[in-house]
Amino acid sequence: MKLTVEVSKYPLADEYLEPIKGFIEELNKHKNVHVITNTLSTQLFGDYDDVMAALQGCIRWSFEKYGKVVFVCKFLHGDLRP
Repeated sequence: MKLTVEVSKYPLADEYLEPIKGFIEELNKHKNVHVITNTLSTQLFGDYDDVMAALQGCIRWSFEKYGKVVFVCKFLHGDLRP
């Protein structure tokens, strides 16, 4: 099954760019997940298990490294990349 996820990350800190860039860099380490970023969100595309594993690991990494962070995610069935 294919999955598309749109993620927005909101670090609860004055210095917010580094945590966002770090999260995207961690996502890009997952070669089975296609990642597209824009100024509003990051979009993930691929097989359900691969996308969910990448997202779970990167969210955990982000919490451990940066502390309080808000994630807003939208999950859509299918690979909806442009």
